[in-house]
Amino acid sequence: PEHYSPPPENMLNMEYNPSDHPRASTIFLSKSQTDVREKRKSVFVNHHGSTRRKHSSCSTIFLDDNTVSQPNLKFTIKCVSLAIYYHIKNRDTDGGMRQDIFDEKLHPLSKSEVPSDYDRHDPEQKQIYRFVRTLFSAAQLTAECAIVTLVYLERLLTYAEIDIGPGNWKRIVLGAILLASKVWDDQAVWNVDYCQILKDITVEDMNELERQFLELLQFNINVPSSVYAKYYFDLRSLSETNSLSIPLEPLSRDKAQRLEAISRLCDDKYKDARRAAKKRSASVDNLVGLRWVPAILS
Repeated sequence: PEHYSPPPENMLNMEYNPSDHPRASTIFLSKSQTDVREKRKSVFVNHHGSTRRKHSSCSTIFLDDNTVSQPNLKFTIKCVSLAIYYHIKNRDTDGGMRQDIFDEKLHPLSKSEVPSDYDRHDPEQKQIYRFVRTLFSAAQLTAECAIVTLVYLERLLTYAEIDIGPGNWKRIVLGAILLASKVWDDQAVWNVDYCQILKDITVEDMNELERQFLELLQFNINVPSSVYAKYYFDLRSLSETNSLSIPLEPLSRDKAQRLEAISRLCDDKYKDARRAAKKRSASVDNLVGLRWVPAILS
């Protein structure tokens, strides 16, 4: 009889990789769970403190200016930076495999001397946010690109079996942004454009970073819409547990008219679908009142 041999462990990991499969839980959300209790305490304090949330009234209605099809840029960058922060803070203790292309000591992003303890101190969330925001602002990237950046980052960590830490996070994030901007945005940012943002980095270094990033991703740059939506909603969940307020805007007259028009259109389509369904099928209730005619057999 043939003996069953289980698939390799890395194949099992790929099967449950959240960057490929919509049902697999995102890594950043699970890594943030260790701090959920502390965040809940801070939420309670903020609730009873001076922090105030906008509420709708009879005169003004506030709407959530952040949807899956049109995410808010500043809010999304904050959430993605927070996700990266939790990746670094709650990384695995074994360190994973080492990839020299991401090592900031071997490939510095500036001419300033890299400190000897560059890989020992975790960056603060504000530092990560400033780094990501600077790249997105200078390259004029979209909020959707930020979500795809996080997908590529988690795909890299899974495929290459590496951890993101204080000594490599900047170059890993840079490589993910570089790739996401070329795949997602219609007007791609060239590698030389990033050299204008990061003055001391060379085009050759950027090209090599992109090439090795692609190889470690096994050239899988596809992001299904279901995976994209999952990351968007998980980022919203992350913001709620970390007291990141979603931007609210007062409902304007023009926006109200657009929403009313969309509502009427959906209502008309729903009514048309119900009429079509009635014509296609009949229930037992519709048989009441019908006149029965005896059949004549010849």
